[in-house]
Amino acid sequence: MISYPNAKINLGLNITNKRPDGYHNIESVLYPVPLCDELEIVIADDNQFSFISGGINTGCDDADNLCVKAYKLLDDRFGLPAVKMKLHKVIPSGAGLGGGSADAAFTLRMLNDIFNLGLENLALKELSTRLGMDCPFFIDNVPALATGRGDILKPVDINLNGHTICIAKPDIHISTADAYAGVRPHAGDPSAAELTGFSPSTWKGILENQFEETLFPVHPILEDLKTSFYDSGSLYASLSGSGSAVYGIFTSPPKLQGKFEGIFYWEGEVK
Repeated sequence: MISYPNAKINLGLNITNKRPDGYHNIESVLYPVPLCDELEIVIADDNQFSFISGGINTGCDDADNLCVKAYKLLDDRFGLPAVKMKLHKVIPSGAGLGGGSADAAFTLRMLNDIFNLGLENLALKELSTRLGMDCPFFIDNVPALATGRGDILKPVDINLNGHTICIAKPDIHISTADAYAGVRPHAGDPSAAELTGFSPSTWKGILENQFEETLFPVHPILEDLKTSFYDSGSLYASLSGSGSAVYGIFTSPPKLQGKFEGIFYWEGEVK
């Protein structure tokens, strides 16, 4: 079985307060985009588990890959037969695009189908929280308002079909811990959920990712990329999540590749 775990972007991101457990409560709309990895899982004829990763470097050992952890999570519960897994990475790591979380969630979904485990989406979401807070989003994989630590999801009616989304990521890795270290929680900012039904052209200056306040001064190239998107006609541009990817939403495909030479660049239409 082959699937194509996709990325997500954050439409706004408010850090509302710090929790007693040390985590932060957030509010953000997560939107799936068609930038995809490729994941293949087949039952191992020789009864030997194996995992191979190619494409963009994941930055971790195979044993620590979230696909492997997702398999072990279900294996501990159901005693699964051995499988062979091949992952081809296209979504860059440390970008705030949810690539690793998508791989983990798709692994759970695929194993559930391959072995007829009978797990409903709610059960898959509950299991996936053990792998990461973004993982539950990729079970349903539809636009959703994320609150709590990012794991409380409510579908929202935001449609970017017909728009072109461009993503640029410099060679910078921002860990979640580093990103949260400098944030100043403040509630009350409008979220994308409140802007449902309005064009992305109305979001500029209103819909903000709070991580920009602390990450832009430390990594000025991120603010430069955002400015480049706006200078090129983007309706809306923003940092995605707490990573180092910046995206722009356009009404039609722009010609930007030359501007981002040496930087990961992706352009795709939302259908």
